[in-house]
Amino acid sequence: MRPAALTSLFSSVTNLKGIGAKVEKLLLKLVRSSAREGETTVRLIDLLLHLPSGVIDRRERPTIDSLPQEGIVTIEVTVGKHSVPPRHNKRVPYRIDCFDDTGTIGLVFFHIRGDYLQRLLPVGEKRFISGRIEWYSGMPQMVHPDHMLSASEFAKMPLLEPVYPLTAGVSGKTLGKAIQQALGDFPTLPEWQEPNWLAKQKSPSFADALARAHSPQDGDDLEPHSPLRERLAYDELLANQLALGLVRKNMKSAAGRVIDGDGRLRRQIVETLPYKLTKSQEFSIKEILRDMATNDRMLRLLQGDVGAGKTIVAVMALLAGVEIGAQGALMVPTEILARQHFSTISSMCNPIGVRVELLTGRDKGKVREEKLARLMSGEIDILIGTHALFQNDVQFADLALVVIDEQHRFGVHQRLALQSKAQIAPDVLVMTATPIPRTLTLTLYGDMEVSRLTEKPAGRQPIDTRVIPMERLGDVANGLGRALEKNARIYWVCPLVEDSDVSNLTAAQDRFEYLNKLYPGQVGLIHGRMKPIEKDEVMGRFQRGEISVLVATTVIEVGVDVPEASVMVIENAEQFGLAQLHQLRGRVGRGSQKSSCVLLYQGNPGETASSRLGIMRDTEDGFLIAEEDLRLRGSGELLGVRQSGVAAFRLANPIEHRELLFAARDDVELILASDPHLTSKRGEALKTLLYLFDRDSAIRLLRSG
Repeated sequence: MRPAALTSLFSSVTNLKGIGAKVEKLLLKLVRSSAREGETTVRLIDLLLHLPSGVIDRRERPTIDSLPQEGIVTIEVTVGKHSVPPRHNKRVPYRIDCFDDTGTIGLVFFHIRGDYLQRLLPVGEKRFISGRIEWYSGMPQMVHPDHMLSASEFAKMPLLEPVYPLTAGVSGKTLGKAIQQALGDFPTLPEWQEPNWLAKQKSPSFADALARAHSPQDGDDLEPHSPLRERLAYDELLANQLALGLVRKNMKSAAGRVIDGDGRLRRQIVETLPYKLTKSQEFSIKEILRDMATNDRMLRLLQGDVGAGKTIVAVMALLAGVEIGAQGALMVPTEILARQHFSTISSMCNPIGVRVELLTGRDKGKVREEKLARLMSGEIDILIGTHALFQNDVQFADLALVVIDEQHRFGVHQRLALQSKAQIAPDVLVMTATPIPRTLTLTLYGDMEVSRLTEKPAGRQPIDTRVIPMERLGDVANGLGRALEKNARIYWVCPLVEDSDVSNLTAAQDRFEYLNKLYPGQVGLIHGRMKPIEKDEVMGRFQRGEISVLVATTVIEVGVDVPEASVMVIENAEQFGLAQLHQLRGRVGRGSQKSSCVLLYQGNPGETASSRLGIMRDTEDGFLIAEEDLRLRGSGELLGVRQSGVAAFRLANPIEHRELLFAARDDVELILASDPHLTSKRGEALKTLLYLFDRDSAIRLLRSG
């Protein structure tokens, strides 16, 4: 049950004066927690956790001759001449000239009644005007100022006014009034922070920190490292880490099984490999097998840079399950990747008598029924597939290990749905080719142990990366001929499928036609709108060398493996995130040929885009690239897409507040060691914290475990 103290905070904002159903609908996207996706109610707590992004400081009032080039300013002026527009020409604005001892400024209004302005701004009167400064023909002006007040009215105004992120249809004034109403009835909440930590940090209470954030007394109050912001950030990080800790504890407490095979199948595979495993592959396999050999359930994340050899590590784990007579499942996000894994793994496993099968959405009717019957009877040892694996009619005889590739493409509920297909709770290994910095590993995967592959397999060639303007596209296209003479295969990546009115990015279709004229019959096209069977057919021709150039959208980003591919051209590279560019570049450099990557950019990319391209040119280290991506893009968009099943932070920034994150992680370890069921006085208060930040699903795990 949600604590009674939170009842008022969880009531709808429509209970506030001035907020009706229409405004609530507009507020939904602006203030809703991502953990409540699909909810249509905006609660008071959602409103209160929507913090200002800055402040308007009215403590200093410049004269007209010292106005800045931009920004919001407050000035004291005398009202001068009103210039009324012609009655039948609504495009001409109403203009009022105002002045002080140093100069003149124009106030500009569109579609407004003149008698209202004449009452508000009588000629000769002093007024305090606040708004965004603009310059027109060298003269300063304000269009529709935010405030136009007499001296007595201005005296009642806060000198520091919070500025909120807004959405169309909701003004700052409406939002600010609603937030102040919500603060006025804030309940008394128990203190969930540890007293010594509070004293050391000189932290205010949660209620005081929240109130001050919405009514800042100083310009520094909203800085990331102010005491009030750090208090609020720590609360959110603590809720996140505690929820992950409870999930992990629950996973571990569910009865697991000992998976301790005799190694006969693994030895046969290792003996036939055409390469030697790297030290980090060997170490990761050892960590995974050690986890599997205990009674506790394994929940482990395998991080490996592009081309680091995660697949063979997963195969070793799956074979450990097969050696004890059980089954394994490998779930991947796309059909192309599923077919590729099936091809790779079955070619390794079939010769040693391990039965591998593929299940995708394309399997229908009798073919599907026959596969499901074999799976249920135990005739299939390893099943590889897409989302099709967790449909209701897919039943395993004895599922021991679940491997999930490209974990961030799946929601947590999908991960749980696949695990539910086992009689005994299975071990879980999730893999990602997106290197994740330590701070984000903690916030996204804090419920998992982590293994890292830090080396590339022997024989991998470095990739020569060049950054070239789009004006030289013709030179790049013509230069492909030299690579084709050496039997190279080439990827050419475009951001869009077809021309768009709102974008000047070149369409993949157009680029295909352009390159096909230069190299007739040697070019193929693949994009996300094609049917799976069409994509497979083109991909198969490229893998077999029947075509040598593959024009593609980012559908080829994850997992496509063609060792002969040695050239990657990425068009409009400035439009891509660092992680995505790194993933795409990882499609080449997988064979023995020297490989190159060309990043084509349009126009003058901004500072961030230029930094991204420079980093790509200078390094292939995925973990370094991930740290830079985190710095440039922020935590919410690290992987190019929002994390599925992960609540975004509203008060904390894992980059700015990384030290607080590590402290929260340590705090949670102590909490769960001393009070695992949260029954102490502090434990009960921490349950309130979990509800407050929409991490209350973890409380249900306390009851079930």
